[in-house]
Amino acid sequence: MAESVFLNRRNFLAAAGGVATAASFNIGRARAAGGGDRPHILFLMADQFRGDCLDVDGHPVVKTPNLDAIAHGGTHFSRAYSCTPTCTPARAALLTGLAPWRHGMLGYGKIAEKYPVEMPRVLAESGYHTMGIGKMHFSPQRGGHGFHDMILDESGRAETTEFRSDYLSWFMSEAPTLNYRATGIGWNDHTAKPYALPERLHPTAWMGDTAVRFLQEYDKADPFFLKVSFARPHSPYDPPERFWRMYEDAPIPPAVHSDWSQKYAPRSDGSDAIWHGDMGEKAVRTARQGYYGNVSFVDEQIGRIMDALDKRGWLDNTLVVFTADHGDMTGDHNLWRKSYAYEPSARIPMLLRCPKGMGAAAGQVCAKPTELRDVLPTFMEAAGVPGAENLDGRSLLALARDPAAQWREFIDLEHDICYDKVNHWNALTDGRRKYIFHAYDASEQFFDLEADPMETHDLTSASERAAELKKWRERLATHLSERGEAFVKDGQLARRPESFQFSPNYPGKA
Repeated sequence: MAESVFLNRRNFLAAAGGVATAASFNIGRARAAGGGDRPHILFLMADQFRGDCLDVDGHPVVKTPNLDAIAHGGTHFSRAYSCTPTCTPARAALLTGLAPWRHGMLGYGKIAEKYPVEMPRVLAESGYHTMGIGKMHFSPQRGGHGFHDMILDESGRAETTEFRSDYLSWFMSEAPTLNYRATGIGWNDHTAKPYALPERLHPTAWMGDTAVRFLQEYDKADPFFLKVSFARPHSPYDPPERFWRMYEDAPIPPAVHSDWSQKYAPRSDGSDAIWHGDMGEKAVRTARQGYYGNVSFVDEQIGRIMDALDKRGWLDNTLVVFTADHGDMTGDHNLWRKSYAYEPSARIPMLLRCPKGMGAAAGQVCAKPTELRDVLPTFMEAAGVPGAENLDGRSLLALARDPAAQWREFIDLEHDICYDKVNHWNALTDGRRKYIFHAYDASEQFFDLEADPMETHDLTSASERAAELKKWRERLATHLSERGEAFVKDGQLARRPESFQFSPNYPGKA
């Protein structure tokens, strides 16, 4: 017998407040019929989820008991990043296991219709039944990339005569007289309020229900690959009332500011979907109350999914990964939304729980620099699929077995022009230091993340850091040199005031 650490709706709020209410259950040891030794794969992800918004990561306020349980049962990769921290290029890295230059997206654009290697297609061709639930962000939206089935929530994107989100179709059948956008917050707004409709109609609840139903009813002999991709905590910051109240009186941290970020204090425009602006302490607190509520609501649904997995007896035969496409600034450094090199935007959660027999210990924390490109090689190794050595990512199973295993020294980050021509950069980090090159004006930033995790002190002018800064600058120049003189000229990083959105490797690019 063991005690469940995954919490359903009845006991989430009590446990989040520190009251132990988890029920007992038997840890399942059964394997799927016909699945052999290959594990099921459960891929959980959220949209715009900051890497520090986990209790297990040390956040002073946010309650995530179910995600913490996954971490305690496996490995928490504490220095995980999104190499191109907006939705579509990040998801291209997940889909392909490749770095930006090789999958072709250096900034926000459309995911290509087909790549040589794609996560669901690789697994489908190796005998997995592949199901995608939630936000995929493909173009076209039902371009499956190898999924046998998809049930989509793409409600933040334009509906067309050719496409309607499955969530929206369900909503209209359940509540034909209601407006699914009744809360009135835009998809990139910084404002927040409680969800205006019955909680069961919220897309996060729908997604949890849909994933649980899949697990309850799955009866195929093949192992499954189930991707559950939540559209929250991305704005609208609209948690149900009970999660709004959870943070109503909480000591929510104020936004972090710095000398270098004062230039972002003026409001970028008059809309609520600003990308920079000091909106004041009250506005930041309200935004974070809604954002944290969304985080905890997603966490509760993940607890329901994990509980359903356990009830089928599959918990010990399922590889579970949780991550996000990118983070959310939520007002830090006077910035909002994403696309920046800074930690709230670029650092993401990365949790891995291995099946028994894979040689991975529980409760580990690994500070090696990991990235979204590492997820596909991880799944390929677990499924026994060859070819991962041709990808840019590496299997996280090596670190799960030995957090001190040999690994990359640093990871590359970048984003082409987004929101404004000045937001255009390349960067490197090993999780302890971070070097940023701003392509528009060739300016630099250098941070000591160990001493200054929120990047409040730019060290580029610190004489005692000159040699270290030079080393990181040269590292980035070496990394970018294969791209030609537009990026590196005469051995020096080149100023790039113009957009370079796609590399020559983007499928279909001449």
